Order: sequence, then structure tokens, then C-alpha cells
Amino acid sequence: MATCKICGNCSNEVATALSLCAECIQDAADVCLPQIRDIHRRSREQFGLPGSPPAGPDGVRCSLCENSCRIPAGQTGYCGIRHNDGGRLKGGTPEGAAVSWYYDPLPTNCVADWVCAEGSGTRHPGGRERGAVNLAVFYEACTFDCLFCQNWHYRQGSAQDTTRSAAELADSVTANTACICFFGGDPTCQLPHALAASKLAREENPLRTLRICWETNGSMDPKLLGRMMTFSLDSGGCVKFDLKAMDKAIHYALCGVDNSRTLENFTAGAERIPERPDPPPLIASTLLVPGYVDAEEVGSIASFVAELDPEIPYALLGFHGDFLLTDLPSTSLEQAERCLEAAEAAGLKRVRLGNVHIFR
Repeated sequence: MATCKICGNCSNEVATALSLCAECIQDAADVCLPQIRDIHRRSREQFGLPGSPPAGPDGVRCSLCENSCRIPAGQTGYCGIRHNDGGRLKGGTPEGAAVSWYYDPLPTNCVADWVCAEGSGTRHPGGRERGAVNLAVFYEACTFDCLFCQNWHYRQGSAQDTTRSAAELADSVTANTACICFFGGDPTCQLPHALAASKLAREENPLRTLRICWETNGSMDPKLLGRMMTFSLDSGGCVKFDLKAMDKAIHYALCGVDNSRTLENFTAGAERIPERPDPPPLIASTLLVPGYVDAEEVGSIASFVAELDPEIPYALLGFHGDFLLTDLPSTSLEQAERCLEAAEAAGLKRVRLGNVHIFR
């Protein structure tokens, strides 16, 4: 554990990697910002990733996510997968993406399993199916730089060494595949590939249940979110947003990226709920990071969600130390219960604790 470099507070919930407490990150943002930027720069450079979104004046602009990288010739964007090859952007396209997949028996350990058609047995369309599997699709790149990332190991390889096409992915849908879930990393920076694969898979399996679901940080171009929502609404699937923090300073400290686009996209997603209220097409979750994402922070997130629609399901997930935040303790049951109470007090009607086995 660490002592905050600003206020000198010694706490078992100040991460060594940050050495800043949540209060100082919020109240002394200008003082903390240079240190936070340096932390993220160093965390990324060890994997050969840009320390910040490239902004080359002569670079080619990538519009897939909020980072809006201007990528110089021969270099990559913030995500590490989009790259400028002779003035053309490549990487994460239908022709090839840094991606892997596997089959996960249903019902699976999904953020949405308590409200989705498969996990809850809701009859739209198809309902629960005996012996069915989820095609779990992992994209090996991300638009964020979360210091607590639990899937950071993909960064140890080169994202461009092995790529697979959208057609290969669509062809991997088996007779007992009931849903496809795109996650990562994050699918955002390779959405052209994921959307093409979704289209092909649905076209090749027109008369059967094949739900399209997403787990994302929500940083994509709004037009792309619209296409994601359409696939999920039409197929009985859902879009799961990870709302990591509401406070901009806390979000930037933990994730290295602003949260404005995420909140804008979540709002846009909520506007489409009336098209198919059940099973819910939009779901939120938050990781309860000790010392940084507390009941007050969860209450702010829940208020934001409740103002859009109090019926939006919200899962509070237990944290365990990983990547650069290994010295933080797991989420305590006391913290989880306080956060649950805060979310319900904010007006949300469908809140649950997830990953309960992690709570201490």
C-alpha cells in the first residue's frame, strides 16, 4: 500500500502505482494530472503502445473511437491495432483483426446472465436452450488504459502478428451456438470486423436463435453504437456498458481516457430501449475498486442511469487486484453493500451484486 504524495494520507486503499488518493485526484486535479499522465505513459510504453493518442498534423485520422488519433505514417493509434500503412488505415477490418474466440457453455458467467434471454429464460427469441453455447469473441486491443485491467496479458504479444477475418469468425458459428458475445480488450477499435462478422453470421443462420451481445467501454463513434444496438435489438441480445466512474478525474486516473463519449453513447443507447424493453437491450456494470469507486461514486453513476430509465439493469462487480493495482485489496462485502444501497437509493430498480465470490 502507498501514501498519497499530495496529502500524505497513509491508507490501505491508496494504490502504489498511483500513489494518489481519490480525494486528491478529485480536489487537486491540476496538480495530479502530470503524474497521472506519466503513469499511463509508462504503463503503455512497456508494451510498445503510444503513451497518448497520436496527434500528428500530417497523420491519418481514425474516427472509430473518442481518441480520434491522427496516426503518422508507419505508426499505430492509441489502441495499438489501427495503423497507418502508406497513408491508409489498416487493422481491425473485416479482412483481418487481432482476435480469438472460444465456445462457452450456457448459461455462462456473463454480466447480463440474470436478465438476458438465455440466462433468465426469457422467451425472446428462443429462450433458454439445453446444450447451447456462447461464441465468446475476444478482441486483443483496447481504447482505454485501465490500470486494473484483468485481461492485460494480450498486450504481451504483437496485435498484428496473427489476424483472422470476419468470414472465419462467422463460419465458427456451430449448430448449437445460441449467442455471440464480443468483448476484450474492447471491440470498439475493431468494430468494422465485429459488425461484418455479425452481419455474416446472421445472414448464414436466418431461421434460428443467434443473439448478438457486446461488452464495451462505450467509447466508439456514435454511428457505430447505433449499428451495434440494432444487431442486439433484432437478435434478442444486449449491449453491456462498463461505466467505470462518473467523476472525470477518477475516470482519467484509472483509465487514462475521458468518459464523455461513454456517457453520451449510454444515453443514446437508452433512447432505443422502447424498441424492445424485454429482455433489456442495455445493461450497465461498475467494478468496485477499493479506495476509488466507493458508494458516493456508485450513487452518482446510478443517478445518471436512473434519470435515463430506472429499469436499466445495473451490476456491481467485485474487484481483485490485477495489472498495476495488485496491491489493492479485494472489494469488501461492506463496501459492496454500501454501493448497492447507494444505487437503489438513486432510484434504480434492478441492481445486483456480481462476482460475490470475490468479496472479502
